Amino acid sequence: MRNSSSDRFLPILALTLLGAGCVLVLWPFLTAMVWAAILASTSWPVFLWLDRIMGERRTLAACLMTLLVTVVLLGPIVAVALAFADNVAELGRAGSALIKNGLPDAPSWLAGVPWVGQVVHDYWQPFAHDSQRLMAVLEKLAKPAQDAALAGGRVVGKGVLDMAISVFLAFFFFLHGEALAGRLRVGLERLTGVRAAYLLGIAQGTVTGVIYGILGTGLAQGVLATIGFAIAGVPGAVLLGVVTFFLSVVPVGPPLVWAGAAIWLFQQGEPGWAAFVAAWGFFVVSTVDNVIKPFIISRGASLPFAIVFLGVLGGILAFGVIGVFLGPTLLAVGYRLATEWTATESAPSAELDSEAER
Repeated sequence: MRNSSSDRFLPILALTLLGAGCVLVLWPFLTAMVWAAILASTSWPVFLWLDRIMGERRTLAACLMTLLVTVVLLGPIVAVALAFADNVAELGRAGSALIKNGLPDAPSWLAGVPWVGQVVHDYWQPFAHDSQRLMAVLEKLAKPAQDAALAGGRVVGKGVLDMAISVFLAFFFFLHGEALAGRLRVGLERLTGVRAAYLLGIAQGTVTGVIYGILGTGLAQGVLATIGFAIAGVPGAVLLGVVTFFLSVVPVGPPLVWAGAAIWLFQQGEPGWAAFVAAWGFFVVSTVDNVIKPFIISRGASLPFAIVFLGVLGGILAFGVIGVFLGPTLLAVGYRLATEWTATESAPSAELDSEAER
């Protein structure tokens, strides 16, 4: 007589082992796969438009869309990497000159800064025009700085590789996106019933809001800030632009960068360029944050600041460079779905019925 319990257990065990094996094989590429799915989802309307232009030749449209994503996504990353290398070399030359001549005298206004100004002034002044003393301190920091630079280089290299793989995988998401979306909807319907389409709509709106509203505007702020710094001749313009991008998730982050650059130019005896950087930061860079970002986010998702901030930091720690984009997106989708799932009142039945009929 056949054992009915073993007949049920063995198929479940086999499926579990098969699933674990698939996850183990795909694990190194999981980050790139998720980001490729996000890229395809957010750019799907553009792809459909391109497909119509190409006479509904899906393969050709997928190739052109992948090429477009490559140019838009990987092109700026490569350009930033090259410019970043130039900025590092420029900063290295400035550091060599600083070591040779020693620090200048501490500015008099520094002592007037509340709480920390006098402490920083007193610490700075002994190094003024004393290159040997400055060199002794910098030698202690050389090894940690070198290790940090190597670690940063590995993280950036992995991020570029993940981004390249995600662009490659995006081609297949464009090519088979409708079939994959249909299977995803069927799977969710088996788990959540008629609410599947409604929850998918929430996830789609949240992803669009994060990518366009937060990360897109942050990237725009970084590019605009870099242009302003380069015009004014601020050293390390690309590096400061990257810092502006990362600080864009903080409400007062970008003003700290362009205001600091304006103060530095004023201290260098360039009041005209200092005024230009201040005006550029206030009227151009901050306009993106204060006008464009709220408009786009309101169309997709209204998210707490903590979700975006922790998403960026946690994404970097978990996924590397690509985590800047992936972290807040995943956290925002999870937050929105959890909020919807735990809502005291369900969505109107008419809305759910209309979504289920689609």
